Amino acid sequence: MSPESIGAIGLLCMILMVVVRIPVALAMLIVGVGGFAAVTTPQSALQMLKDIPVDVLAKYDFSAIPLFILMGVFAAHSGMAGKLFEATRIIFGGVRGSLGIAGIGSSGIFASISGSSLATASTMTRVALPPMEKYGYQPGFACGILAAGGTLGIMIPPSIALLVYAILTEQSVGDMFIAGFLPGILGMVMYSITVMLMVRWKPHLAQRGERTSWKAKLLSLTGLIPFGFIFVIIIAGIFFGLFTPTEGAAVGAFASWAYAAFKGMRMKGLKQSLVETLALSAVVFFMLLGAEALGYFISVSRLSYTLASWIGGLSISPMFVLLAILLMYFLLGLFMDALAMLVITIPVVFPIIVALGFDPVWFGIVAVLTVELGLITPPMGMNIFVIKAVAPHIKLSDMFKGVAPFILSDFIRLAILLAFPAISLVLLG
Repeated sequence: MSPESIGAIGLLCMILMVVVRIPVALAMLIVGVGGFAAVTTPQSALQMLKDIPVDVLAKYDFSAIPLFILMGVFAAHSGMAGKLFEATRIIFGGVRGSLGIAGIGSSGIFASISGSSLATASTMTRVALPPMEKYGYQPGFACGILAAGGTLGIMIPPSIALLVYAILTEQSVGDMFIAGFLPGILGMVMYSITVMLMVRWKPHLAQRGERTSWKAKLLSLTGLIPFGFIFVIIIAGIFFGLFTPTEGAAVGAFASWAYAAFKGMRMKGLKQSLVETLALSAVVFFMLLGAEALGYFISVSRLSYTLASWIGGLSISPMFVLLAILLMYFLLGLFMDALAMLVITIPVVFPIIVALGFDPVWFGIVAVLTVELGLITPPMGMNIFVIKAVAPHIKLSDMFKGVAPFILSDFIRLAILLAFPAISLVLLG
């Protein structure tokens, strides 16, 4: 049997394992090691199995992952999220849909130092949903707003998804973060416009929030200072080459801890934050171990290179191939976790993208945006289920109805980024 055939069979086996609910990381590891043994020798596979943990855990770039997670955990435990929502609520006070816009804005800002969509959705739902219900927001629509706002965490830097993509494809982490900034801001703006259009079209979805004075709006800006300070330090430091992304993550984590300590976090809270960070980091690193094993298998089977050569020989438009890949991402997103999708597919599709001449940084942005859609689309919709856990009194069906306009907004944003790649690349010079 040819190596390419073994590679194809291995991928099919992995898909079946995922379907029967075997953890994605374990499925990738089993297929990666087993397939590598089938193509080479069992001894080589065992040696690879011994080398992979050292390669992954000792890689300097990967050390940024637990630091970014820790930064977000400290931010969640310090009360920063509550102050952030209150500040944005006052700033947009008096505008119809102001609480919805505040939910989107505060989610986007919180995501800028959280790096996680699920963490953003969970934290902001606890903070923002009660006042939105108090002011007459239709519960499903309110949850849809917060679920959509949570997805900004996968795009606005520092993003764990962009970090993982950069490492898997050997791109600059700094370039990926900078390229994700404008698409992330575009998402915040388009989501806010969606809220305004929906409450104008269907006024029963939300009542007008309390009017606030200009003095109150200016004073409320103090609630944005902690986030702005940490975000500017990280992004400006990376952009101007003052430190690496890993060093930026360390600086951000320290700043978040310092703020949390200033606000009263004691040893119990610190211990809880560290345990939560370790648990989340273990999940991510186990997935990266599986992805590394799968990548070795795909490489020795030459499956991705064969596919790239075959597609390159077809008389079809490269854009058509790109759209087919993005459609695959969207369909996978209906059933799989966003990060799992990236680590499974990147070893296969990235050589194809490079062979077709697409910019790898730009592709990373549109791929992550497409993956982001899976966080709010049924039946998986991880953000929806996270919010359901926080607000069990609201029907799941109402939540999916509430998020539908934001799914349409994301499709429009994806079309804009496909038509105008410069939006992602202009800040790179």
